[in-house]
Amino acid sequence: MTKVGDVVKSKVTQITKFGAMVTLESGEPGFIHISKIANQYVKNVEDFLKQGQEISARVIGKTKDGKWELSLKEQRGPEKGSEEKGTSKAEFEKKLARFMKESERKMAEYRKRVEKKGGRF
Repeated sequence: MTKVGDVVKSKVTQITKFGAMVTLESGEPGFIHISKIANQYVKNVEDFLKQGQEISARVIGKTKDGKWELSLKEQRGPEKGSEEKGTSKAEFEKKLARFMKESERKMAEYRKRVEKKGGRF
């Protein structure tokens, strides 16, 4: 019996503008929304899936019309061209520290200008 969280084998039966209809190995209908196909922007579903293609996908819920809702995102490794582009945690923390230091410097300059004019801060 299929349940949320399962990784199931399925076959793509129809490609639409907004996703792909599939049939699970158990014969049950399923759907993969275009936003659940890849970790990158998907303009055309056909760039990632073909009718008749067999895939493995994670069950993430049920659609309003009773089909299993599936996701390929957890099933694939990094997509082509999606190597980390300088966004590691260490780099983020470096950028944040630099921003905070610069922000403190600007605030100190602002306080001096306000005090010179006789205003309060």
